[in-house]
Parts: sequence; C-alpha cells; structure tokens
Amino acid sequence: MNQDGTVVTVRIAGEEYTIRAAASPDYTRECAAYVDRMLSEYMRGGSLPSQQKAPILVSLALTNELFQARQELDLLRAELARRTAILTAEIEARLGTSGLAAGS
Repeated sequence: MNQDGTVVTVRIAGEEYTIRAAASPDYTRECAAYVDRMLSEYMRGGSLPSQQKAPILVSLALTNELFQARQELDLLRAELARRTAILTAEIEARLGTSGLAAGS
C-alpha cells in the first residue's frame, strides 16, 4: 500500500463516500457499515426532531463507546501492572530464598 492509503467507496445513510484510509479496504467498509447501522437505528426511532440531528447523536454515541473502551483499557492495564508486580515480587522472593537469585 502506498503512503497515502487506499481509496475505498462506502455507503452511509444512502450516500456514497470515497475515503482514503490507511486501514485495509475491508476494515474501512466494516467501520462505514457500523456507522450506517447506527444512523439507521437513530433515524428509525422516529423520535428525532429532524434527520439532520442523527449524525450528531451517532457521533456522541460513538465517542461514548470510545471513551468507555479507553477507560476499560486503562483499568485492564492497571490490573496487569498490579499482577505483574505481585508475580515479580513472588519470583524474586523465591529465587532469593533458594540461592538462585542473580549475583548469588
């Protein structure tokens, strides 16, 4: 793939968009299909004052998903660091008592 990415045409809310993306065409299509499904759900709800607000509401929903995923990732990273520290301490303690520790 060249530096500028791959050009992919996708359809969102009945409109075609030509997108240049660094991601694979299949991934770009998958992302577009997800946005299209979300827009369809919001527009099908019928409770919107206008269809022009649907993209804003979908953007907010996607941003919420992103923020929640980031928060979950941060929690998982912290838990991994905590468990790694515990295991490292246990390994070092056992190596120290068996005389196998570095420098023994």
